[in-house]
Amino acid sequence: MFKRLMIAGVSFAMLAGAAPSMAAGPCRNASGKFVACPAKATPAKPTRCKDTKGKFVKCGTPGAKPA
Repeated sequence: MFKRLMIAGVSFAMLAGAAPSMAAGPCRNASGKFVACPAKATPAKPTRCKDTKGKFVKCGTPGAKPA
């Protein structure tokens, strides 16, 4: 039992140590030098519309205006 726990602990430590190096991969140029990572594009929020009473409705309904 101790042997299995020891193997599990060692393998977890190896994976935890390797994670930062795997994450740094995309931030290197062709020659292997570290470069600034490009900023991730944030997805645009969908337009929400309100009716004349102030309730949220689908934007295709008559009288709906973007909120």
